[in-house]
Amino acid sequence: MITITSLRKGFGARQLFRGADLRIGARDRLALVGPNGSGKTTLFEMIIGLQEPDDGSITVTRGARFGYLPQATDELRGRSIIAEVRSAAPAMAEVGHRLDVLTNELAEVTDPAERDTLIREHANLQERFETLGGYSVEAEAREICAGLGFDDADLDKPTESLSGGWMMRVALAKILVSAPDALLLDEPTNHLDLESVRWLEAFLKQFEGAVLLISHDRDFMNGFANRVVEVDDGLLAAYAGNYEAFVAQREMRALQAEAAAANLKRRTDQLQLFINRFRYKKTKASQVQSKIKLVERLGTVDVPETRRRAMNVAFPPAPRSGRVVIELENVGFSYGDKRVYTSLDFAIERGQKVALVGPNGAGKSTLLKLLAGALQPQDGDRRLGHNVSVGYFAQHQIEALDPQKRVIEELESAVAAGVFVKSRDLLGRFLFSGDDINKRVSVLSGGERSRLAMAKILVSKKNFLCLDEPTNHLDIWSRDALEDALEDYDGALVLITHDRHLIRSIADVIAEVRDGVVRAFPGTYDDYLEKIGEEVLVTAPAARTTTTTAAKERRRASAAERQATTRHRNALRRVEAELETVHDQMRAMEERMADPGFYTSEGDVPGFMRAYSDAKERIGRLEAEWDALTERG
Repeated sequence: MITITSLRKGFGARQLFRGADLRIGARDRLALVGPNGSGKTTLFEMIIGLQEPDDGSITVTRGARFGYLPQATDELRGRSIIAEVRSAAPAMAEVGHRLDVLTNELAEVTDPAERDTLIREHANLQERFETLGGYSVEAEAREICAGLGFDDADLDKPTESLSGGWMMRVALAKILVSAPDALLLDEPTNHLDLESVRWLEAFLKQFEGAVLLISHDRDFMNGFANRVVEVDDGLLAAYAGNYEAFVAQREMRALQAEAAAANLKRRTDQLQLFINRFRYKKTKASQVQSKIKLVERLGTVDVPETRRRAMNVAFPPAPRSGRVVIELENVGFSYGDKRVYTSLDFAIERGQKVALVGPNGAGKSTLLKLLAGALQPQDGDRRLGHNVSVGYFAQHQIEALDPQKRVIEELESAVAAGVFVKSRDLLGRFLFSGDDINKRVSVLSGGERSRLAMAKILVSKKNFLCLDEPTNHLDIWSRDALEDALEDYDGALVLITHDRHLIRSIADVIAEVRDGVVRAFPGTYDDYLEKIGEEVLVTAPAARTTTTTAAKERRRASAAERQATTRHRNALRRVEAELETVHDQMRAMEERMADPGFYTSEGDVPGFMRAYSDAKERIGRLEAEWDALTERG
């Protein structure tokens, strides 16, 4: 379907492609990978004709139709969501629109003759609508919208009411409805939640045309790709299989190339030794010339670079917090008339790494904001544990970066008091090198802004991280680096992500958010999937067993355990509250003692000093009790 031959493309002195070749078949499932800035999006734009190659050619089968989803889309205005999606099938959409107009006119017309004319036209249009497959397209459009997270009740809302992320979903739905011969999708999962990602993966598996995908989501590529093409040093290197197969093959190619290069070096070293030894001997002149020509013919072996430049991230040791990091008790929250939570109880403990999952609109982002303190409960309590400091990473945090500041200034504005940071070294670990650190924030790419926002969290030394899609805009190598850092992070964290690989790698608790209820599942993401799979199977009344004595005993034991946990938490809260009170008293005493006039006053100085000594002893006892409670778990 698409043949790329000797492709060359550059911008100024920077060459993106230098003689690249590739053939893409009509049923290929192709994932295009490479570091940010390597030319992946430029390649897509050349395929669909938005850019021209400097040299070489891109040949497309005559009549082939492409559906292209860029990373950003123009705002779509003037239609409802469903009408906008239906418009991707132009002939059907025009007839459907006329049918809607006639239906409205029929409801208002009073003249019998005019009404008969409208009825005949309506019947003719309806027949044409059915012939064009209008009703099946309508059903398919609604099914695709549902898969991408839209509620059916919201499909008649105007597109102007949507945020940028939801507008991208509309653009994706239009492309899928248009049923092109090839889909070109540039980071399609960036604006989707986890369930929508899984739906899109299943849709692409069944799609009858070719799929060309730019993605940094390992699991997504593993789910449907049958070829991986890497943009590597200006060339296009194709590998059979999914992303895992690509990694293995690439490593094998590198090992083979290294072995071939080592063998070649041994051979050329031997030849060079002979040349150097007999260069000036007349009797060996012909042999020397022969070996010089042989060295030239042998040439060199290119060894592929197996390690890409990526972030070198390591979070500093998290300050020790109380056992319970944060607790929401009896929390209620609404957006206007829409109730999200009623009497929500949820807690996160020290060291836990929690992934929030669930359908779109269930309240995951609201819960994360409540935990981070970006939203305050309208009912109930939000309580931070002892010595807890919160770091919050979300899209609006990235947008909140000061566009007028330079990169190094923006980082240094976040450095916590008493923390010494080598700003240039730290920014280098986040891939800001040389003059990059003096760039204005306004000129940074999405990936660069994400890295800068993450660097700001790093220097603030937080022991509770709330992360909303932290891997968006990062390439695979930088995602791997961030994943390693989060695995090693010794504080508590809670995150929302559509990256299943990240969830599998770091989460030890899955919190499912559904219909205003949050259920915690200790264990891995695969444990959670297995558990909910069992629950789906056990749905019919016939599948339920009668209550046994053993089951009652388990419930009693569970109730006793919950009571013990509640008593333990209450004891911790009491100790932490007393510690804060006594620390406040001591700080007030120390301020008085710092005043030289205190010691010459007529007050009871000895009594004051005894009270200060008692407060110190009390703090020691409370800290010992706190340590014992936290060690007990």
